[in-house]
Amino acid sequence: MLTAGMFVSDRYEIIEKIGAGGMSDVFKARDHILGRNVAIKVLKQEFAADVNFVTKFRTEAQSAAGLEHPNIVNIYDVGSEEGIYFIVMEYVEGVTLKTYIEKKVQLTYKEAVSIAIQVGRGIEAAHAKHIIHRDIKPQNILISTEGKAKVTDFGIARAVSSNTISADVMGSVHYSSPEQARNGFVDGKSDIYSLGIVMYEMVTGRVPFDGDTTVAVAIQHLQEEMVPPSDYAPNLPVSLEKIILKCTQKSPDRRYDSISDLLIDLKKVLISPNDDFVTMGTEGNQDKTRVVSQEEVAQIKQVRPAKQSHAPKREEVREDYGYDYEDEEEDEDDEDDGFLNPKMEKAVTIGGIVAGLIIVAILIYFFGHMAGIFGGGSKKEKKDKEEKESIVTEQEKKEEVEMISVLGMTMEEAKESLHEMGIGIRQAGSQASDEYPEGQIVAQDIEKGEMVPVNSTVYVYVSSGAGSLSVTSVLGISEQEAKNTLTAQGFLVSTSQSYSDTVEEGKVISQTPNGGASAKKGDTINLVISSGKEVKKVVVPDVVNKGKQEAINMLTNAGLTVTSTSTDYSDNIAEGNVISQSVAKDQSVDEGTNISLVISLGSKVTKYYCNAKITAPDSSEVKSADITLRDASGQVLQIWSGIDIGKFPYTISVSDIESSDRGTLDITWHLSDGTAQEQHENVTFTKQ
Repeated sequence: MLTAGMFVSDRYEIIEKIGAGGMSDVFKARDHILGRNVAIKVLKQEFAADVNFVTKFRTEAQSAAGLEHPNIVNIYDVGSEEGIYFIVMEYVEGVTLKTYIEKKVQLTYKEAVSIAIQVGRGIEAAHAKHIIHRDIKPQNILISTEGKAKVTDFGIARAVSSNTISADVMGSVHYSSPEQARNGFVDGKSDIYSLGIVMYEMVTGRVPFDGDTTVAVAIQHLQEEMVPPSDYAPNLPVSLEKIILKCTQKSPDRRYDSISDLLIDLKKVLISPNDDFVTMGTEGNQDKTRVVSQEEVAQIKQVRPAKQSHAPKREEVREDYGYDYEDEEEDEDDEDDGFLNPKMEKAVTIGGIVAGLIIVAILIYFFGHMAGIFGGGSKKEKKDKEEKESIVTEQEKKEEVEMISVLGMTMEEAKESLHEMGIGIRQAGSQASDEYPEGQIVAQDIEKGEMVPVNSTVYVYVSSGAGSLSVTSVLGISEQEAKNTLTAQGFLVSTSQSYSDTVEEGKVISQTPNGGASAKKGDTINLVISSGKEVKKVVVPDVVNKGKQEAINMLTNAGLTVTSTSTDYSDNIAEGNVISQSVAKDQSVDEGTNISLVISLGSKVTKYYCNAKITAPDSSEVKSADITLRDASGQVLQIWSGIDIGKFPYTISVSDIESSDRGTLDITWHLSDGTAQEQHENVTFTKQ
């Protein structure tokens, strides 16, 4: 038996048991090589010695291991160790679709179609590899916390060719196709039928066929007409209803030819839900009702699993992690004599009518009693009931509740108190206590006064009485060393993880009970193991076009580090504002991530320079000159006055000209007789 802390293949550390079925148990584990959580499906010990069971178990793994798709729970590893046969699977945090439907009762058509499309894609990938699931049902569809649907448990899936009949195992009867019920040829259209039943349940909150026994339900699949889903969901779009009815035709030939064809119509529903685009068979929505032959009844009964004296009892299954391997219950009293004897059939029919009348009478009395028609129920009782219902309703509306103390209570007392608040409870282990008598709760992981979401689970430790052993302190040592120390004393050990800024990763942060406390052999010591310093994720804000200091403040307040800034020209961003950031906005990054900024210098201005050599006229009468440099618009750039003629030829040089790339030189030549001559020349500026 695997327990928390044990290792499988020196790689997978068992964390806890999360599911159970008739043939296997499922554990959450930690893959220490790849650093991820996985789910390990382990064949129960009572079946490990049975060659047939082992073969079936391995077949399951081999069938599913080749499938890799976002909407299929992937298989990572398969192996055996010391008589333990296991499959390592993808761990999905979430719930089964069955649980999801039970909580929401009826799904909106858009949500149902979205889930059906995802499931259909997973089935499509399996069919492409000639693998028929054969057991599509809400219990085998996981809805992750991100809302992604994944198909799991290819426990009776088989690789089949077009001419292979393989019906030695029947899936859950409420979702089984008629051909499965009669032990006939099974292909991909059987999965389409089952998906149709799943869609029916999503939109109506119920299965179309139900009964007291698997045989009774199987016969309904064969001969009863389905109540249209719109009878239970009046607002259901006509297109989706016709898709469901086409999927669940009793004749495979009248269903969709392939899961790919079904997906095409499902996508159309999201675009045109009220358009009648689904092509049905020529004989209406359902094949004609017919009577099941004696041979078919015999075939149906052959499909039922043989009773085994060593079959396990049903176990409570934790569905909060999304692995529900709960088997369908079989009615042990349903034997062959119920369907082959006409007299017995008549007696059963009469008995059913009588029983129905009795049930109706009881219901009338019950509701009449509740309403006070038959004098039952005082006004005070009714008032108390209404107040209690009002309290419950208001409580359900709350998203969070304040935790109470359950210390000193028994498990039953605590369960009653917490369930009224919408909080679950689970025993994590036992601890010795000098303060609390045996059987009373001695510790809880959620303290009194803490606000917790409704539907949370509190883990508690129950007193095993006064202790006789002193618990060794294992603070600060490695997890494995701590386990070895405590188990050597006779204690059980459970672990949990927590971040720590002071304790090295993999070492013990705290323990309960503390070192030196009294305990008994068999008590559970809970260790909190360090995961190292917590690396928090932060979202990068958008600081583009923000002022430099404002941007730095925004990034710093978000938990990021501005390591450098640089500058550049920009025609769009004002001078002094941020042009770009090294990590884009809305990205999720580790707290403390370095970010650099580019700050705008404004628009880049092109500058020019002017070098010009001016030669004087060949005349002895010229005594001096005035020179003016202008840009193309006539604006004066620079003036040179009274330049003696002896300095000619004269060179002018002007830089950092911004206005234009050309200009003019205006020269006034002063003559010895007091007169002047004007000269004008165009000049081109050179880019700096």
